Amino acid sequence: MNNKVNVGRMAEIGLLTAIVLILAFTPLGYLKTPWGVEITFIVVPVAVGSVILGPKAGAFLGFVFGMTSFVQCFGANPMGAMLLQLNPVGTFVVCVVARVVVGWLPGLIYQLFKKAKKANVFSVGLCCLLTPVTNTVLYIIGNYLIFSDTWMDMAVAGGYNGEGGISLLIFMLAMVAVNGIVEAISCMFIGTAVCKALQKTLHKN
Repeated sequence: MNNKVNVGRMAEIGLLTAIVLILAFTPLGYLKTPWGVEITFIVVPVAVGSVILGPKAGAFLGFVFGMTSFVQCFGANPMGAMLLQLNPVGTFVVCVVARVVVGWLPGLIYQLFKKAKKANVFSVGLCCLLTPVTNTVLYIIGNYLIFSDTWMDMAVAGGYNGEGGISLLIFMLAMVAVNGIVEAISCMFIGTAVCKALQKTLHKN
């Protein structure tokens, strides 16, 4: 019985990993809107895996997500390529280490909901919402801590006239606020629908 469970679990993780890779390296993972905001759906399978399969699986999917971002820093992403030249280790932390936390945290919180016997559609939605929010916040904070000088130059070019510090962090968060909000709402609705369907199909409560 345990072998069947393990094989099934590995198959589920493998499927979600494949979805992350497909979304990361094809146009399917991004939706360009008429108002210029690009929405990414890569966080959705990470959120689903974290809720359905637990924090460890979520952390692994977050790692895969992070590695796809890190790989794109080798030429595919101009911004990432610039940061990689400045600080390879820092770029790895921002791209990969932070994404491990992004995948791990929602699963951990959902486990707490389950222990409190409050694992319902609200808790699933909250965890799915938390995934992209954590992704955006950790990415910006990581850049602020490691690449503050570089972001200061870009912020000034974007109209920032402050002196740095917390005001710079707030400005950086504001730069991605619209994108982050749209991604969070999308992940909450799509992720919740997928999670509830899988919970019903797989009898995982």
